[in-house]
Amino acid sequence: MMRLAFWALAASLMLGAPSAMAQGTFSACLAGIKPLALAAGVSETTFAAATAGFTPDQKILANLNRQSEFQQPIWDYIGAGVSAKRVATGRAWAEKYKPILARIEQQYGVDRHTLLGVIGMETNFGSHTGGLYVVRSLATLACARYRGDFFRDQLIEALQILEQGHVTRAKMLGSWAGAMGQTQFMPSSFMRYAVDFDGDGHKDIWNDVPDALASTANFLKEHGWLAGQPWGMEVALPNGFALQGTGRAIFQPFAAWQRLGVGRADGKPLPASGEAALYLPAGARGPAFLITQNFTVIKSYNISDSYVLAAGHLGDRIAGGGTIRAAWPRDDKQLSHAERLEMQQRLAAAGYDVGKLDGRFGEQTSAAVRAFQIASGMVPDGYASAAVLTRLQAAPH
Repeated sequence: MMRLAFWALAASLMLGAPSAMAQGTFSACLAGIKPLALAAGVSETTFAAATAGFTPDQKILANLNRQSEFQQPIWDYIGAGVSAKRVATGRAWAEKYKPILARIEQQYGVDRHTLLGVIGMETNFGSHTGGLYVVRSLATLACARYRGDFFRDQLIEALQILEQGHVTRAKMLGSWAGAMGQTQFMPSSFMRYAVDFDGDGHKDIWNDVPDALASTANFLKEHGWLAGQPWGMEVALPNGFALQGTGRAIFQPFAAWQRLGVGRADGKPLPASGEAALYLPAGARGPAFLITQNFTVIKSYNISDSYVLAAGHLGDRIAGGGTIRAAWPRDDKQLSHAERLEMQQRLAAAGYDVGKLDGRFGEQTSAAVRAFQIASGMVPDGYASAAVLTRLQAAPH
């Protein structure tokens, strides 16, 4: 169920991968990578031990050619991700690791419930970290020549991790795309952000919970986490609230939102300081959220908006908060990948900047949809719905 931190990268892989790879081709590829690894400080002994008995993982190559036709509705994603069982596990972790979490908060400035929300979504608190040997997975992808030199470089960094003795070959397990341990770090993220929080000489994100939690906190801090600020909160909009001039990239002080009549859905006061933007993940008919810059920071961990909202909400639930109060528009038709791509193409043809034409809706597509809605007299909520696509299809060319 969990989306790995590698989600965005995996989604960007091109179709048309080889469905199989000959052993000779794979061996020749590894032989070509070896000098680069040795130049990066990997010893002959480590390289030989790490790649002994190697064959390409043919399942990875086959799976690269598969693509989900429909995106899971955000309400289903959050409902499954923020389950009662996961909330209970998170609260148990909050109690079990209370002193450690307090030290991490003090050192990195990232609140404990956000950390637990991220770890909970990534690997269900360490219970689903992936069982594939990371070096083999990365070598398979590197030799398939995806993303240019990206996987090759990740492979070399994975070998450096083994060289430094942070984990053994047997325990260096992760996802099919090389995301590792409880944090689901790629090797490059491990090298930059992993920490030895308990001081045992190893940065162990696989089996050492303090190291995993602190490494996650360090990642978020280094990506700009604002200490003392929430990721966001559900809010209630007053009747007749004008959406024009709002958007997920348009930030203003909480005090300004309060003057506009926007209040927290749970009745608590808005923060006394800080800025936030209005985010309507399912349009004007669904729940509304004020999100801070920390929402964007979590997106640096995983670019999926659904993931960030789920991780933040899971953290809130672990802290004792309630469920999302407003109803989701479950009757909305979910667009297929082809329809999402068509929407982007039609918006681009009409002169709107949607960014990359990939069928994935990010901030640029949302802004383009909002501009089109304003021009067409629709409710400007930035929600790329079936109604927007219908209006685009009917628009004169």
